Amino acid sequence: MKLKVCGMKYEDNMNQVAALQPDYLGFIFYNKSARHFDLNLIPEIPESIKKTGVFVDEDVESVVEKIQTFQLQAVQLHGNESPEYCNALREAIKKNAPIEIIKVFSVKDEFNFNVLKPYENVCDYYLFDTKGKLPGGNGYTFDWNVLNNYPSTKPFFLSGGIGVDQIDDILKFKESKASKYCYAIDVNSKFEIKPGLKNIELLHTFKNKIGHFE
Repeated sequence: MKLKVCGMKYEDNMNQVAALQPDYLGFIFYNKSARHFDLNLIPEIPESIKKTGVFVDEDVESVVEKIQTFQLQAVQLHGNESPEYCNALREAIKKNAPIEIIKVFSVKDEFNFNVLKPYENVCDYYLFDTKGKLPGGNGYTFDWNVLNNYPSTKPFFLSGGIGVDQIDDILKFKESKASKYCYAIDVNSKFEIKPGLKNIELLHTFKNKIGHFE
């Protein structure tokens, strides 16, 4: 499993997190978020780390502009984006370097996996997050057993209130049927000193105890 650290906001903190070599760093381009990324550029980080822009029901043209401005390698769609929207975005970015499209779905106690079918050919990954008042960063987990019924072979990100307290649960999850197509763990709010400012020591502990996500 790979590791994505989302909600980056402060330059010095980004460099510290990047030094831990996560696979993805997430930057939230949603002005209603406390983690809204409002810098003019993303500092230089290792090429091995994929810069991921997080968007909520943003115009395709605006997403493409952000991809070009910040040299993003992935986009995470955290709103009500339709399959048609995802396809239009894929078509719009074809002329750029390959961009990964991650479509987010919110889960509570159960989930209707039929909603995934129209997205199968228009995105690269799914991300399952906890349903809450906000589009992400709510700080609590959903019942991962729901994913035992995952009908697709598309790799997915597991998100939603994951912190050091979930280390044992993640290790168990990695051995379960539900984890078969789990591509990455996505962390955010449980590692924060304040919104957007990550606790490096906690992240280091988490990454080491999970086993470097090998």
